[in-house]
Amino acid sequence: MFFIGVDSNQNHLGDFDKNPKTMNHGLTSMLKRVDVAVYETIKAVDAGAFKGGTQESGLKDNGVAYALDQYNTALISKAQQATVAKVRADIIAGKIKVPSTP
Repeated sequence: MFFIGVDSNQNHLGDFDKNPKTMNHGLTSMLKRVDVAVYETIKAVDAGAFKGGTQESGLKDNGVAYALDQYNTALISKAQQATVAKVRADIIAGKIKVPSTP
């Protein structure tokens, strides 16, 4: 049984025996890159370009990602990583349209 974490990297939570080289139950985590959003906001303030309101970040802005580390590299093959990278690039390029919610 595996889980997928949300918001921050939670892969380590599936490491029940405290050994990243053995089976881990944390498949990956969907990352909301708040660090990137904060950095970009500080940069905008410093440049005098900050505007209030809702700020949105996505794949193109590195605002979201998935966690890949010592706890899950054995679970996600190089081929799967390549597929995810291609889909990511196709979304950014507009070749794949991701539905949005209002």
